Amino acid sequence: MLRQRLLAECFGTFCLVFAGTGAIVVNELTGGAVTHVGVALTFGLIVLAMIDSLGDVSGCHINPAVTIGFWVARRFEGRLVGPYVAAQCFGGVLASLCLKFLLPGSQTLGMTQPAGSPLQSLVLEAILTLILMFVILRVSTGSRERGLLAGISVGAVVGLEAMFAGPISGASMNPARSFGPALVAFQIEHLWIYLLGPVIGAVASVPLARGVCGQGPQHNAEQ
Repeated sequence: MLRQRLLAECFGTFCLVFAGTGAIVVNELTGGAVTHVGVALTFGLIVLAMIDSLGDVSGCHINPAVTIGFWVARRFEGRLVGPYVAAQCFGGVLASLCLKFLLPGSQTLGMTQPAGSPLQSLVLEAILTLILMFVILRVSTGSRERGLLAGISVGAVVGLEAMFAGPISGASMNPARSFGPALVAFQIEHLWIYLLGPVIGAVASVPLARGVCGQGPQHNAEQ
């Protein structure tokens, strides 16, 4: 049922933002107890867990860029893109509201911000998401990320990219992950980077995957 799928996307994105940005906030408030590596691992592990537990329900996109990427690859119905993105963004906002209540000492709530120029972070986010979406297209069935293999592969990419690119752009790769903290913290100056960059990367990944793997991105397409 659509209601179950939207609830799964909302809850999955809530868990991603709550755990991932929560790790950033706790690291900030405790003077580095979690560490940067710990933050990256937290993002990767929560993605793995959500794919394994929710993949059979909604596909566990938990990322508007991934949903759009699946649609461009003709694996996902266009009429569901809006509801999926809305559910994901709502989950991200709800997670940030919970963190603001539980950990009021943080001013940024783990939001993503460019360390250098906006263009640098925009291009980096696009490339990071292109790599992530390429992996997702190869390990998913239709528009569904499910099973241990998909969870490990996608979670590993998220953790790896967060580990090396986090200090530069925040390694969001996910508009909903950035939207929640930015909105709740009322700091939206750089939000456009994290809305635009991941979508560009996800869309660009589709023809790349087709070029590398033939018709691979469309195999087992869901109608």
